[in-house]
Amino acid sequence: MVIDKGPGLLSVKAKYEKEKTAHQLLINYVKKGNPRAKANLFVVHRLDRETSGVLVFAKSFKIREKFASQWDAVEKKYLAIVHGNLTKKNGIIESYLAEGKDYMMHSVENPKKGKLAKTQYTVKNDSKNYSLLEITLLTGKKNQIRVHLSELGHPIVGDLKYSENETGRLALHAFSIKFKHPFNNEEMKFETKIPEFFTNYFKPQGEVGAHKQPRY
Repeated sequence: MVIDKGPGLLSVKAKYEKEKTAHQLLINYVKKGNPRAKANLFVVHRLDRETSGVLVFAKSFKIREKFASQWDAVEKKYLAIVHGNLTKKNGIIESYLAEGKDYMMHSVENPKKGKLAKTQYTVKNDSKNYSLLEITLLTGKKNQIRVHLSELGHPIVGDLKYSENETGRLALHAFSIKFKHPFNNEEMKFETKIPEFFTNYFKPQGEVGAHKQPRY
């Protein structure tokens, strides 16, 4: 099952959380349609609470395991608005990430103390103070995109965790995912619309990227 998760919603319940999650809301939705149905849904991957976009759940543990075995081959694309203009219009950010005592992720020089993370980006549009990036996750580590862009000197707009003096919504959206069906090997692709507030950072209003922005 594929959904378009809204911002501010946890993907799945943590031990210390009691609030609603995308996982629980989806289970309730399935049960509402058929109270006798077995609403066993398994988390295939997660999005940060503040991140919106495409989220995949499996209807059985077997399907989840199939996804896990091919996850590195799954194409996961995001859109992000960052502060400033990047000198290099495309590239790959690579580092080893580790979690500190403050639960913040950061890059470390010693490979033995971190996990390899790779983030590919392309600048799709920019204005005086902001840039719109299309991002492809080459690995999937915790807070990877947010950490890499922050350490690059271009933190994501609205990132309260990895930037300073931020307010409002995090401008990070998982807009596309492509994978092969776990059993029949058919290629499947799911996309979501660009959040409307993204257009507020670029002119003309209502056109993100104008002629430079491909159609999503």
